[in-house]
Amino acid sequence: MDIAFTQAHHDFRAEIREWLERHVPKDRLPSLDTAEGFKLHRQWEGVLAKDKWGNVNWPEEYGGRGLDLTHWLIFEEEYYRADAPLRVSQNGIFLLAPTIMEYGTPEQKARFLPPMASGEEIWAQAWSEPGAGSDMAAIRTKAVRDGDHYVINGQKTWSSRAVFADWCFALVRTEEGSERHKGLSKILLPLDSPGLTRRPIAQLDGETGFAELFFDDVRVPAENLLGPEHGGWGVAMATAGFERGLLLRSPARFQEAAARLVRLYRDNKDRLSSGVGEQVLQAWMNAERFCAATYQLIARVQAGASVNSEASANKIFWSEMDRHLHRTAMTIMGAKAELESGLDAIDNGRWLDGYMFSLAGPIYAGTNEIQRNILAERVLGLPRK
Repeated sequence: MDIAFTQAHHDFRAEIREWLERHVPKDRLPSLDTAEGFKLHRQWEGVLAKDKWGNVNWPEEYGGRGLDLTHWLIFEEEYYRADAPLRVSQNGIFLLAPTIMEYGTPEQKARFLPPMASGEEIWAQAWSEPGAGSDMAAIRTKAVRDGDHYVINGQKTWSSRAVFADWCFALVRTEEGSERHKGLSKILLPLDSPGLTRRPIAQLDGETGFAELFFDDVRVPAENLLGPEHGGWGVAMATAGFERGLLLRSPARFQEAAARLVRLYRDNKDRLSSGVGEQVLQAWMNAERFCAATYQLIARVQAGASVNSEASANKIFWSEMDRHLHRTAMTIMGAKAELESGLDAIDNGRWLDGYMFSLAGPIYAGTNEIQRNILAERVLGLPRK
């Protein structure tokens, strides 16, 4: 496939590269899963938003630049090349925002998108429950209509960014007696609502990237319903498509990691077997292949196609690719891979952090087992039993 860029694309790349060189913090920010790191990452979102770099493919009236997805890919390539901070607002800008643009009312778009773009309001995802993880259709948290409000009771777990975030988008059961995919609704609510309790969940590294949420007669205005009442499954699947498909994990994330892996290998190759070099090459080719496939998919989307089962295939590929890439890095480093600090630590433990996070890839955004079932049934036409 021949990816040809116009002069406008080249000018755009030069513009964002120059801006990033002037604005990216010289020192890496603390983890966004800490109180200090979250605050600093939120401030960085404000820096991006000031010059409308946070969401280049958003409409201008909501804080974007009105550009297409090709420009977004170019932005991501330069963003990761500059080693810029991770996006603490990713649940909002990459998942919820496109869902609001598709299903939201004009009032909801005007209310929620601008403060999301500026980093004033950071969003958490509140879908999973103790008995409804990969099987989202088993959700039991209830929202009962009471006049112009919903009253929510139930529990959510593994809510990303919910410890420090301001708002969450929750999938709840609004139709009494409904089962499985029917009777669900998607509701937007502030995390400081009376009756809502947050309990931090420590990750493998000890940081609190998740929280349990307990709803005890939490009242939410009915105007915060996103999409049709009882039709939340379709709305949630749109969000899941953005999570698994194009937006949450851009190719640049993996291309930059693959480039770092190549440098790591070159620095250590004299003591490694030839088989390790083959794994490094495979990791680099995987990243380039994912990039080419994404450009191809975006070309189809911009021509009017929709992302369907490709989202499941994408999710399987990038999660397995990420795990393989970081496992290869751990092999290269040997015993030093376990060091996060000290004279012998490599890259201040960055590879170790990446490896631990990569282990979650086949689980979040829908387990890879579920994604393979989707492909088997909807693409290959295989029977369920």
